[in-house]
Amino acid sequence: MAAAEAGGGGSSSGKPVMVVGIDDSDHSYYALEWTLQHFFAPGQAPQYHLVVLTAKPPASSVIGIAGVGSAELLPTVEADLKRTVARVIDKAKKLCAEVVDVSYETIEGDARNVICEAVDRHHADILVVGCHGYSYWKRMNLLAA
Repeated sequence: MAAAEAGGGGSSSGKPVMVVGIDDSDHSYYALEWTLQHFFAPGQAPQYHLVVLTAKPPASSVIGIAGVGSAELLPTVEADLKRTVARVIDKAKKLCAEVVDVSYETIEGDARNVICEAVDRHHADILVVGCHGYSYWKRMNLLAA
């Protein structure tokens, strides 16, 4: 599923592109809000075309390798993922209401790959993503695990 919604001039405007990857976490919304405050302040001429990107994992990857009966869960999980993505994009649109040069994309796949492909596709100059909220020590423990 590759759905993109144009909300502005796109990279064809000749402006450098900034991609902001978001999901349904407070940290990603904070990253988007920080970006808007520092690069897209109201009354300021936009220096960048903003691409707000979210990834929708395939339902099968969310269920994983499950036992008997997992096939019946696929439609329910798929519907839930679509609702989550819609909620994420709706919140992003509200946050970006005053941004003139913005587009929104929802791409199906693993977020790591989706973000890298979007940066390449848009020839992005800047990528903004939130963190998981882990402290330095928690990150080190996760890496060591």
